Amino acid sequence: QIFRQHNAKAPNLEEAFHRMAQMEPNLDHDVSWFLLPSYWAKMVVALISFLCFANSYDGDFVFDDSEAIINNKDLRAETPLGDLWYHDFWGSKLSSNTSHKSYRPLTVLTFRINYLFAGGFYPVGFHVINIILHCTISVLMVDVFSILLGGLQFSNKGRRLNLAPKSSLLAALLFAVHPVHTECVAGIVGRADLLCALFFLLSFLGYCKAFRENKEGHTFSVFWVLVSVGLGAIAMLCKEQGITILGLNAVFDALVINKINLLELIRKLLYKDKALENAGLLRKGLLFRITLLMCGGAGILYIRWRIMGTGPPAFTEVDNPASFADSLFVRAINYNYYYSLNAWLLLCPWWLCFDWSMGCIPLIKSVSDWRIIALAALWFCLIGLICQALCSEDSHKRRILTLGLGFLIIPFLPASNLFFRVGFVVAERVIYLPSIGYCILFTYGFSLLSKQAKKKKILAVAVLGILLINVMRCALRSSQWRSEEQLFRSALSVCPLNAKVHYNVGKNLADKGNQSAAIKYYREAVRLNPKYVHAMNNLGNILKERNELHEAEELLSLAVQIQPDFAAAWMNLGIVQNSLRRFEEAEQSYWTAIKHRKKYPDCYYNLGRLYADLNRHIDALNAWRNATVLKPEHSLAWNNMIILLDNTGNLAQAEAVGREALELIPNDHSLMFSLANVLGKSQKYKESEALFLKAIKANPNAASYHGNLAVLYHRWGNLDLAKKHYEVSLKLDPMAPGTKENYNLLRRKLEQLQKKGG
Repeated sequence: QIFRQHNAKAPNLEEAFHRMAQMEPNLDHDVSWFLLPSYWAKMVVALISFLCFANSYDGDFVFDDSEAIINNKDLRAETPLGDLWYHDFWGSKLSSNTSHKSYRPLTVLTFRINYLFAGGFYPVGFHVINIILHCTISVLMVDVFSILLGGLQFSNKGRRLNLAPKSSLLAALLFAVHPVHTECVAGIVGRADLLCALFFLLSFLGYCKAFRENKEGHTFSVFWVLVSVGLGAIAMLCKEQGITILGLNAVFDALVINKINLLELIRKLLYKDKALENAGLLRKGLLFRITLLMCGGAGILYIRWRIMGTGPPAFTEVDNPASFADSLFVRAINYNYYYSLNAWLLLCPWWLCFDWSMGCIPLIKSVSDWRIIALAALWFCLIGLICQALCSEDSHKRRILTLGLGFLIIPFLPASNLFFRVGFVVAERVIYLPSIGYCILFTYGFSLLSKQAKKKKILAVAVLGILLINVMRCALRSSQWRSEEQLFRSALSVCPLNAKVHYNVGKNLADKGNQSAAIKYYREAVRLNPKYVHAMNNLGNILKERNELHEAEELLSLAVQIQPDFAAAWMNLGIVQNSLRRFEEAEQSYWTAIKHRKKYPDCYYNLGRLYADLNRHIDALNAWRNATVLKPEHSLAWNNMIILLDNTGNLAQAEAVGREALELIPNDHSLMFSLANVLGKSQKYKESEALFLKAIKANPNAASYHGNLAVLYHRWGNLDLAKKHYEVSLKLDPMAPGTKENYNLLRRKLEQLQKKGG
C-alpha cells in the first residue's frame, strides 16, 4: 500500500502509519518468536550463516571447480577480457557444438579477479568470497522477507516499514542455514548461483523502491523500475535463472501494489467483463510497468540469444535420461518425479549428493512403480496450496501463499525441462533461489500452527531445534566439500547406483597412486553403466601401466566403438597396440585420435615414440616438433628430440634444440641434463658442468645426473670430482647401468697414477 503525505505538519504521522498497518492481518501477531531491532536481526543472521559454512574456507578445488577454474583459460591474464563475452562458463566458445551454452561472463570475471589478486590458483580466496556472498544474501533476505510477509508500506519520511520483524527474522534464518545451499557456498562453482541471487534480490528491492513517493507526488518511479530491469540483466549474466526476477516483480506488483484478486480477475476475463479497470489491471500504472518489464526481459533474452547462437546445448543421455525417453508419458512422469525430489530436498535436506545423474535415479517406466506416490503427494500439496492462494476469502492469506508459490516455482522454471533440455537430473544448486518460496511457506505454516497451539513455546523450541539441526548439517556437509575424497565418498551411501560417483572415487584413488582400489571402483562404474567410456578409458590406462595389455585393449576398443570420436581413448589404444608391437594398428589409432582432436600434443608425442621405435627418425622428429608447437612447454617431446639427435650424432642440431627448449622452459632440470650431455660430447666442458650442477641442484637425488657429471669430469681429467660423483650416484642407485664399470675404471686409473707417483 502506498501512502501520500497530505499534511507535513502532522506531529505523529509516522505513528499513525504504524497504527494503520496494525489494523491489517499480520503474521507477527501469531508467531511466537524473538523480536529484535532490524540491525541486530541482520547481525544474528549474518553470524549464523557464517558459522554454517566457515569450515569450508580452506577447502580444495573440487569436482567442477577443475574445469570451471583451473582449466579455464578465461581466468588467465593472457586471455583478452573481451573473450569472456563470447565464451561459456567453462571457457569454450559459445559457437562450438560442444558448448553447454551456460553464459555467465560476470561470474567468470569474478573468478578472474580472484585469480589475479591471489597470484594463482589458491582456493582460500575463492572460498572466502563465496562465504561472504552467502552472508550478504542472507542479510538481504531479512528485508526481502519483511516485504513478502508484511507488505510494502512507507512512512511519511519515505522509510519502509517492517511490519513483520519476527516472521522475517525466522524466514531469513531458515534460508541462511538450509543445508541444500552447501553446494553453492562450499563449491566454488556455486559462485554463479550466489551472484545471481545477490542481484536477483537487489532487483526486487529496487523494484520496491519504485513505489516510494517522490517529491513531485508521483506514485511510482520509472527510474527505479528501469534499475530493477538492469539488475535483473546483471543477475542473468551471472546465471540464467536471474531473468525470472522480472516475472516475480510483475507478480509482486499485481498482488501487493495493486491488490489484485487473481480468481476475480480470471472470472472477469472469462466473462469478458468490461470493468477490468475496477479489477486493478489498469490502476496505478500496472500495465505500463508490466510492459516495461516485458520489453526489458525480451530485449535481454534477444541479446543473449544473438551472442549464444541458435544451437541448443549439447547434452548426453547419461546427463538427463528422462529427456531422451521416446515416450511423452515417461518423460512427463519422470520430470514430475524430479520435481518431487527437489521438494523433498527442501523439506528434508539430509541425503545430499554432488551429482544425481548416471543411474542415481532410475527411470519410472510404468504406473505400477511405487515412486508414483511421490508425484501424487507433490501435486496434492501444490493443488491444495494453489486453491487456497486463489480461493481463500482472506486477502492476506491469498497474498502470502501466492508469493510463496511464485518464489518457489518461477525461479525453478529454467531447470524444469519444460522449455529446453537441461544437463542434469537433480541439482541442489538450482534450488538456492526457490528455497525463498519454501521459507515463506514454512514461516506462514508456523504462524498458523502458533495461532492454534496452546503451548506456543513448545512450537518455538521445535523450530529452534530444526534450525540447530540444519546448522550442524551445514557444518558437516561443508566439511565433506573440503576435499574430493570426502565429497565423492559421501555420495556412495546416497547414490550407490550412480556410475559417476564410483568413477570419481576411482579417479581420486588413482591420482593418489592407489591403483588396486581404483580398479575396483572403475569396474563398478562400468558395470553400472556399460557405455561409460570415460571409466573404460581410465581403467584401460591403469591396466596398461600394470602390463595387462590384452584386457586394456578390449576396454579401449569398446570405448571407441561406443564413442568413435573419443580422441583420448584412440590415443591410449595406440599406446597399448604399440606395446603389443602391432605398429601399423598403433599408427592408425594415433592418426584417428588426431583426426578427432587436431590440437593434441600428447598424441603427437606418442606418435613420435612409435616412429622412433621403427627407426623412422625424420617422422619422429616431425611428430615431436608438432607436439612442441601445440604445447611449447611439452618437456618430454623436447627431451626426446635432443636425445634422438644426440644418439644419431647430430650434436649441433641437438644443441640448438636444447637451447631453444631451455629458453621456453628455463627451470626444467631434465632439459638441462640432456643439453649438458650434448655439450659434454662437444667438449664444451665448462658449460656442460654448469648445466649438470644446476640440474643436480634442482633434483639432487637423480643418480643418472651424478653419474653423467662424473663421466664429464672423467673425460675432462678432474678425476677426484669424477670419483666423488660416481660414489654419490652408486649410493643413490647401486644398480645404475654403466656407473659401476666406469667407477672401477676410474679407481684402476687412480691406483696406476698413485703407483707412478710412488
